[in-house]
Amino acid sequence: MLHAVIMAGGSGTRFWPASRRHLPKQLLALATEIPLLRMTFERLGDLVPGNRVWVVTTAETAEATRNVLPELPPENILSEPMGRNTAACAGLAARAIRELDPEAVCIVLPADHVIGEEAQFRAAMAAGAEFVGREGGLLTFGVRPTRPETGYGYLELGPEHIREGEWSIHRLRRFVEKPDVDRARTYLESGGHLWNAGIFAWRATTLLDEIRRQIPELASGLDRIGKALGTAEFDAVLSEVYPSLPATSLDFGIMEGAERLWTVPVDFPWSDVGSWTELAERLAADASGNAVGGRVQAIDAGGNVLVSTGPVLSVVGVDELVVVATPDAVLVVPKDEAQRVKEVVEALREKGWDDVL
Repeated sequence: MLHAVIMAGGSGTRFWPASRRHLPKQLLALATEIPLLRMTFERLGDLVPGNRVWVVTTAETAEATRNVLPELPPENILSEPMGRNTAACAGLAARAIRELDPEAVCIVLPADHVIGEEAQFRAAMAAGAEFVGREGGLLTFGVRPTRPETGYGYLELGPEHIREGEWSIHRLRRFVEKPDVDRARTYLESGGHLWNAGIFAWRATTLLDEIRRQIPELASGLDRIGKALGTAEFDAVLSEVYPSLPATSLDFGIMEGAERLWTVPVDFPWSDVGSWTELAERLAADASGNAVGGRVQAIDAGGNVLVSTGPVLSVVGVDELVVVATPDAVLVVPKDEAQRVKEVVEALREKGWDDVL
């Protein structure tokens, strides 16, 4: 049976001050009518029934997650006592799913991405899941690049292995770190690289076997947690064991060292909406090219990202800025430095200003 795991433990620090610890990016309706997490769930459509959709989130956001996805069984929302990165997140879900269904195949996807052409998305997920269910290995979905993007990691395509209906399954040669603009342009022109969308498919048992082979300390902790599943001791065991698990990413900790790696090139519109400048593509634009959200007035100003969820926001004679206002905080940053917003969050944390985090 096919299960879906939505990874919803991120803090969304690059979207401060709108994104907060108790209301992170995936729970916000960022230039959309519904929260990104809800969009991710609805995007699955009839591919995976609701009782086989799992969400891994933080203890702080578990209640809000239930409010966004009330149709999920309560036991399908797994609460991390603290974030331990994506390897532990995916491993926890795989351990819980395997207890119910030893033959389960999982698609694993972030909670906060924006994807278009949803029928095509579902068809690609089904093809990848069918393939790994039959042949094993770990599979990732790579988006064909449309521009020389320096903000994404890349996947280097290996030879085509087989076709699954209309979809081409390739061996994955390697993961590539975020490139500079010249190398990104080369990747675009060569056609041999894909954007790493962070969407995966595998058998639950295959992932757990790879964790055991590559990160035995994580496997040992997941075993302790798994033995407590369904018992009165589960919450206590999870709280005791989870904070001690190794904090490593799926890509670095597992995928790069896996024995059998596959990728499916896809063409559906995709964005990880990773910063305020990327969100600007989804906001309404005024005649001067300002991306605007909320009550905003711009005079002799152009190319800005201007968002207010509280007071009236006015700017005069400025260009290429991101200005975001909430009822209790204001952010001003040049557009080309918008990725540095997370540094603001760290600085505020060091000051102990937890009331705005």
